[in-house]
Amino acid sequence: MAKEKKPEEASKPQQQGSKKEPKVPQGPKKEAAAKTSESSKAEGEPKAPKQSKKADARLRHHYKDRVIPALVKEFGYKNVMAVPRIEKVSVNIGLGEATQNAKLMDGAVHELGQIAGQKPVITKAKKSIAAFKLREGMAIGVMVTLRGDRMFEFLDRLMNVALPRVRDFRGVSSKSFDGRGNYTLGIKDQLIFPEIDYNKVEKVKGMNISITTTAKTDAEGLALLKQMGMPFRQ
Repeated sequence: MAKEKKPEEASKPQQQGSKKEPKVPQGPKKEAAAKTSESSKAEGEPKAPKQSKKADARLRHHYKDRVIPALVKEFGYKNVMAVPRIEKVSVNIGLGEATQNAKLMDGAVHELGQIAGQKPVITKAKKSIAAFKLREGMAIGVMVTLRGDRMFEFLDRLMNVALPRVRDFRGVSSKSFDGRGNYTLGIKDQLIFPEIDYNKVEKVKGMNISITTTAKTDAEGLALLKQMGMPFRQ
């Protein structure tokens, strides 16, 4: 008798680990994004460029492009790092009357913050003086120290906008250096800055502006500030 043909063996069940999970249908947006990313990788397209940092202040560019070469030519510096530069600018408002009227301090803080673009610090008395009715720790002024781009932007507004608005302005004095290349300027009226609203000012306040430089002599400091655009008196 002919051997009976064995029935085809049923396919063995696949192992649990070998099962393929069904693909989850993606939305049209995800599929399009995946296709574009795959195509860009295949074609080798460059990545999108990163956003550039904030642009430097205009006066900083002026210092790098024009002031440094002019000072090197005038004083013969052998190294560019030896060229004097502006380190910081300090703006100080003294308010002795704040001991009698505390509201003046709030106005000074607000106005100096608008002028400098930075929150000022309240200065306090270090000693008690009975003749002036002053006690130690009492608030008597506000000050702010500017560096970097804020310093350059403040100097730009001071030299090109604020000082020309002074009545009968003929330039600032060139004799206000301290012997080490640092310059101090006094202003009697804060209204010369366009940021101050005349209708909101309670009292006219003066201020001292100190420009600290790396110059070793007054001649170098004077040449630096002249090249930066400080309108000195002729």
